[in-house]
Amino acid sequence: MRYVRIRLDQPAWMRHPMQEFLATSEAMQREEMLAWNLSRDDVQFLLFYVEGDVDAYRERVAEVEQVRWCELSVVDEASFYAYACEEYTESQTAFFEPFAELRLVVVPPVVFDGNGDLLMTVVGRPTGLTTLVEDLRAVADVGVEVRRVGSYDRRHQRALGAVTDRQREALATATELGYYGSPREASLADVAAALGVAAGTASELLREAEANVMARLVGDDDGA
Repeated sequence: MRYVRIRLDQPAWMRHPMQEFLATSEAMQREEMLAWNLSRDDVQFLLFYVEGDVDAYRERVAEVEQVRWCELSVVDEASFYAYACEEYTESQTAFFEPFAELRLVVVPPVVFDGNGDLLMTVVGRPTGLTTLVEDLRAVADVGVEVRRVGSYDRRHQRALGAVTDRQREALATATELGYYGSPREASLADVAAALGVAAGTASELLREAEANVMARLVGDDDGA
């Protein structure tokens, strides 16, 4: 069983209205689709974690025709959860059909960054993953970047549970840039720039995340 981690730069016509809002609004920073359930009534139920202005999000989502309802739960002044019910669209159906046909599984979370780009991890057979990437690259105006490919193994997910979403983002960004490479391919300043924060903030995020992960790996915590 293999996996591929990909980033998709989709044209505006292919994006969900809230994905486009994320890309164009200065009030929004990031969104993660944490879970989704399908129903028999041509609607889907979704749970998102969002970083940004909750009032701006509430105002915009109320205007999206396909969203039947959306409940927001504030975490703090900069983040909240969105629990939504929305109707399927033709573009969504067309996008996800190949995943079913190729017997592939999308592993949450599906991340939408501040540019509106979509990052996802897909698990399945090697031939199916290769075909998916080829098919996506064949679609006009879709940019496809393969971030990682390998054997799927989530045994260390327990360690990742020791960090916050923001710390996990810092670790992922640092890893992707080569900050933890040998030799090191990126500086702390590079990581800070990619995260859009000061170098001191990036350093604090990484230090706290590293401490939490190491404590969980060696069993020096209660696992809660």
